[in-house]
Amino acid sequence: MIKSENYHSKNFRCNLCPRKCNVLRNNGQKGFCGLGSGLFVSASVLHHGEEPCFSNDKGVGNFFFTSCNLQCVYCQNFQISIKKKGKEISENDFINDALSFQKIEANFIGLVSPSHQGPWIRSALKKAKDKGLFLPIIYNSSAYYSIDELKKWEGLVDVYLPDLKYASNEISLKYSNVGNYKEISRNVIMEMYNQKGDIQINPETGMAKKGLWVRHLVLPNNLADSWESLCFLSLELSTKIGLSIMAQYEPVYKAKKFPKLARNITEDEYNEVLKMARDLGFEYIVTQNLKSSPKNALPDFNQINPFKGCN
Repeated sequence: MIKSENYHSKNFRCNLCPRKCNVLRNNGQKGFCGLGSGLFVSASVLHHGEEPCFSNDKGVGNFFFTSCNLQCVYCQNFQISIKKKGKEISENDFINDALSFQKIEANFIGLVSPSHQGPWIRSALKKAKDKGLFLPIIYNSSAYYSIDELKKWEGLVDVYLPDLKYASNEISLKYSNVGNYKEISRNVIMEMYNQKGDIQINPETGMAKKGLWVRHLVLPNNLADSWESLCFLSLELSTKIGLSIMAQYEPVYKAKKFPKLARNITEDEYNEVLKMARDLGFEYIVTQNLKSSPKNALPDFNQINPFKGCN
């Protein structure tokens, strides 16, 4: 049972994420994410580019929330995560869009980067469910979050879809402006696993039903320290979670200013990480085609459909 939340109060101080800005967002104060109170969305779109067990042929009704509590110098969604392109919407707008996705038979509702807007999204989502929303919910995040806040999502989420970016705080500080990512992200992912467990796949349809699915982006020069991250997942959690080994790194935004990030990954780098995952015994692995041009996968949030023209 989700308890009522006091996020409407003028005395509500925002400590939703580990940055603990402690600002009065309802009084116009802004913390690291730069947002006030309410729902801020950059795109609401049917997306066919998620893992096949989520998208299949019907897609995921994704809400891309504005801003982010990280600041990755290579972020492919920098238009919305860092430059904050988006707009405030009402709860009714959210509910109507969610029910519209349901009407066209999307497979899931996807909440993309919701952590810094958690209380407002939960309120709208619960009201949507009261109005007949029954599609399963994907919580898609960077895994940089408060455990106490994450626990408030229990019972609302069907699939947790976090990134596991780094195994080094020195690297995360340099490239994502956060010096405690390793411990925070691991604790968050463990809590997600405690809530949902191994990924459950319908054997007849190949579609995911519930559970934990982790994404790991391969970075050039092994900056992600992939072996340590994959060992954590396999030894501390399970080899029966879902795992995406992602090849879509592209040196966008500010990445070319950093010599070790200034190039695409090589086929050898990608295959080495894929071999690690297979050697560790993960049962559900999704791969990407490195030979496809990463630029074709980059969204453009200046378009109504940011993924128009993407592979």
